[in-house]
Amino acid sequence: MALVISVGLTWLVASILLGGPGGGFPRIQQLFAGPENSVTAEPRARKYKCGLPQPCPEEHLAFRVVSGAANVIGPKICLEDRMLMSSVKDNVGRGLNIALVNGVSGELIEARAFDMWAGDVNDLLKFIRPLHEGTLVFVASYDDPATKMNEETRKLFSDLGSKNVKDLAFRDSWVFVGAKGVQNKSPFEQHVKNSKHSNKYEGWPEALEMEGCIPRRTTAS
Repeated sequence: MALVISVGLTWLVASILLGGPGGGFPRIQQLFAGPENSVTAEPRARKYKCGLPQPCPEEHLAFRVVSGAANVIGPKICLEDRMLMSSVKDNVGRGLNIALVNGVSGELIEARAFDMWAGDVNDLLKFIRPLHEGTLVFVASYDDPATKMNEETRKLFSDLGSKNVKDLAFRDSWVFVGAKGVQNKSPFEQHVKNSKHSNKYEGWPEALEMEGCIPRRTTAS
């Protein structure tokens, strides 16, 4: 009797480990499976310069511009994987955040923030009036981009390729990339009006995020 019971238990254990008749050795394989045989998570999608989902063509500059969120989270301007302006760099502020870039080399010329609520608009005018042909202009709003704007300011941005600056108003969200000497309106611009009916935050519209590839200029004077 003991022999019969022993044989029966042996058969039962073997059946469980081997997966039953015709099952081969799946259970034993699972017990001894290495990490390379285990199910793995889907690999993360690769990100390229400035977090773009795909690389830019040759002779193009990768960029990402993010406006500020209300008056809490500052804007960001990234070019070719280099952060030109951000809260971490401590060079952003209320109003318009502007980075000037050499359109040929892609090198930063200067980056400044201009307070458009309580600042002097003449500081902004002195900054953008003397731009050289081919200079790229990256703009991100934060809190209020327009209270101090006058007609000359709007015309200068319009000449850089903006089509929305003429309608820019108190606490609107605005991101824009233009250039000195462009013949047409820039394809790189987003604008959301401040409206109590559609604002994402109390008193402010949603933040804007824009990315893309800008062709390098062939010459700049």
